[in-house]
Amino acid sequence: MDAEVAISLIRMAAADLALAPWWRPSDAHLVQLGLDALMADIEAPSIPLLAGLARGEYPKARELFALVLEELDLLPLTSDDLAEARWTAARWWADQIVARQLEPVHGAKLIYEEAAAELDYPDALQPIVDLARAPDLPNEQPPDQQHIRDRITSAARDFLATQANRNHAR
Repeated sequence: MDAEVAISLIRMAAADLALAPWWRPSDAHLVQLGLDALMADIEAPSIPLLAGLARGEYPKARELFALVLEELDLLPLTSDDLAEARWTAARWWADQIVARQLEPVHGAKLIYEEAAAELDYPDALQPIVDLARAPDLPNEQPPDQQHIRDRITSAARDFLATQANRNHAR
């Protein structure tokens, strides 16, 4: 994970903190974001503190996460910043699927729930969204899981190629 992806995931978690309590990121997730930021060489005084919390110290995670947001000057969180963060995360998850570092069905669900749904289902992500929903659709027969994984990987590869072409054309 690079710094851009780590910052994007932090922005997304910051937005999620404003949601109803059952949708908020867990303390463990905030600590993981601290670890990811630390591994991505993001520098802020509170990142090592957040990343180093032991399980019994997790109740301190929200306070430290708030400090990280301030130290990285990520507040106020604008809708443009959040949208770009979700696109960055979608590209990263797609890349992880293609690289076989992320299980395709799980990755597709992350793209669907954390990026596409929040971006109002953009056309570029729709093939992955459709495949993420496929295992949950009522069928007479359960879908062939390997076939779905292969199709998700192919859709992720196509999405990344489209994004690369779009960025190259700029």
